[in-house]
Amino acid sequence: MWQIRKADAFDANAVSSETAKKTIDPHSGDTDYIDLKVELHRRLIDLINLSALETMTRPQIETEIGELVHEQLAQQKHALNHDERKQLVADILDELLGLGPLEPLLQDNSITDILVNSAEVVFVERKGVLERVETRFKDEKHLLRIIQKIVSAVGRRIDESSPFVDARLPDGSRVNAIVPPLAVDGSLLSIRKFAKIPINMEKLSELGSVPAQIAEVLKGIVKARRNVLISGGTGSGKTTLLNAMSAFIDERERIVTIEDSAELQLQQSHVARLETRPPNIEGKGEVTQRDLVKNALRMRPDRIIVGEVRAGEAFDMLQAMNTGHDGSMTTVHANTPRDALSRIEQMIGMSGIDISARSARAQIASALNVVIQIGRLSDGRRRLLSVSEIVGMEGETITMQEIFRFRMQGRDENNMVIGHFEATGIRPKLLDELAAHGVSLNSDLFRPDKRIE
Repeated sequence: MWQIRKADAFDANAVSSETAKKTIDPHSGDTDYIDLKVELHRRLIDLINLSALETMTRPQIETEIGELVHEQLAQQKHALNHDERKQLVADILDELLGLGPLEPLLQDNSITDILVNSAEVVFVERKGVLERVETRFKDEKHLLRIIQKIVSAVGRRIDESSPFVDARLPDGSRVNAIVPPLAVDGSLLSIRKFAKIPINMEKLSELGSVPAQIAEVLKGIVKARRNVLISGGTGSGKTTLLNAMSAFIDERERIVTIEDSAELQLQQSHVARLETRPPNIEGKGEVTQRDLVKNALRMRPDRIIVGEVRAGEAFDMLQAMNTGHDGSMTTVHANTPRDALSRIEQMIGMSGIDISARSARAQIASALNVVIQIGRLSDGRRRLLSVSEIVGMEGETITMQEIFRFRMQGRDENNMVIGHFEATGIRPKLLDELAAHGVSLNSDLFRPDKRIE
């Protein structure tokens, strides 16, 4: 009993004879196979009742689509064996239900980034290293259709009048797309995959990104409700570390998260998630991070977590940290802890508030307690590079002292970075605050000759 075929479907003119006469190899990634897959997909759109898909399971859809595909191929005397036909059905299902050629890459857990440079050029990142893959789209129109499918699912749009967009996939993966005329050689698509299972601090320690002893210090910083700024470059793992640290927040606290694209995966039960909104086609209706930070203050939060500060919302975030929302956290793009503070100062200037440089720095020194610098090394691995404490002001300068750092020593025979973590020998002032919150750390951890494994 067909559930999926339209009652009035007419399929005599199935796949074009020009495509059908060619030898097709589903595993080769050649244009003939892509042409066949896309043409079958278009034909099936005419044959099937799309509303029926919503009431069926994937195995049921796969069975009926498989029979339809078999029919279409038989009419044109295609010689595909069972495995080839199964691969073709899977690819067509990806076109119908998923994101077409991108689906296998999204399902591959070893891939962290997918970078589409044109319909024919696709790169992925595995273990910090970029490599080109055979995945390709039929043409620019095919690629653009997949991009439209992604952005429309989250209420965004992309066209010539609005040629770039940030969006997210249902699993939280971050997506950026930019189309012609801004993209000269064809549409560009970047997907930063998000781990289905959040990476916790224990996993980061196993990977060597954060030593277990420093992880204990970070845990104490969160428990003692210190305000934290995580600094790093693009793809350095700022959001991953923010997620891992947020796991130490007490279940009884109310957390409000604010992001451009919601991707934080907090495990607590009492989390209120907010996301910005771009302007509509008339240029109205935009809701910025700054609007959401102001609104969050009326939501009775214990802690506010801003995914990343980029503009005037930095001032409102500092105000929140200074007015009873201790233990708040955010991230910023910067290459060093000192650069991070300079960027925050510049963002205060972007808020439109008339405030002197000295007063802005005083706000920063009063609000922030800890700056954590992370980075992506030349071998592709992500590591915590520095933990610094802000201790106050001297004249017009924010004083900051480094507590831990990663010291690089060279490379091994596989061109991997060799290095170790060490204490600088400075006893942080925040130890007293940690002790007041019942967090005790071994003082030997801060000895200048202490090498941290």
